Amino acid sequence: MQQQAKSTKKRETYDVVSNVAICFFSILNLFPLYWLFTSSLKNSSDVIKMPPDWWPKTFTLDNYTEVFHNQPALRWTFNSLYVAGLTTVLVVIASSMAAYAFSKLRFKGRNVIFIIFVSSMMVPKEVMIVPLFQLTQQLGLVNSLYGMIWPNVAIAFGVFLLKGFFDSAPDALREAARIDGAGEVRTFVQVLLPIVKPGIGALFILNFVQVWNDYLWQLVVGQEKNSKTLMVGIATLMQDLNPNFAYKMAGATIAAIPMLLIFILFQQYFTRGISIGAVKE
Repeated sequence: MQQQAKSTKKRETYDVVSNVAICFFSILNLFPLYWLFTSSLKNSSDVIKMPPDWWPKTFTLDNYTEVFHNQPALRWTFNSLYVAGLTTVLVVIASSMAAYAFSKLRFKGRNVIFIIFVSSMMVPKEVMIVPLFQLTQQLGLVNSLYGMIWPNVAIAFGVFLLKGFFDSAPDALREAARIDGAGEVRTFVQVLLPIVKPGIGALFILNFVQVWNDYLWQLVVGQEKNSKTLMVGIATLMQDLNPNFAYKMAGATIAAIPMLLIFILFQQYFTRGISIGAVKE
């Protein structure tokens, strides 16, 4: 009895220490976001003030007003949402179909083709920037949102991720669907695709964030001001010689808000996808 009481007390102490550590590191990670947001509500002189004001003494929304008034921030936001959203939807569609084929269909050279396909993940995208830009230029897609979208659709990571989920789905389900008269498309859409929803949710978030932050390719393709994405447009504000740091903080806050909303809305699918994908029977 005494030993059980000691074990319970030890576990309670461990829980308290763990919770304190989690709270500490959570605050530590959230502090940059807090400083970014509060600085966007200050005057420029207050941002670089020493010692700093941890809480704004005077709140102002002039920085946000100037971003949307002096820059095409709404256009940049639409461009980013359109590019990231459409690219991610196309990636999910293409990756799920390819992963299903590699996992469930039997054809000659399947494993070799999959290895070669996945091996492309080891090639940095920066290596392909020049030939990819030349091809995009020949197709007339420079300064076009579709020039930012199509090169990001055929990625090996999505196929690699979803194949693991399709592998975990029992082959008996596919066989039962075929016996009931379902074709390959119907089996894929109605039987197996719902099973891999957690993986699709994880892929959606990871790919959306990757495309949203794909600064280099969007900078190369979107050369005109109205064809820039939000990340590229905000970066131009950071390069401006105007030392209005609060104005730049407001632009950075605008760029960070969509990512926070995506994680909040799809957090459940992301957590389930990562946890299920990490467990193999």
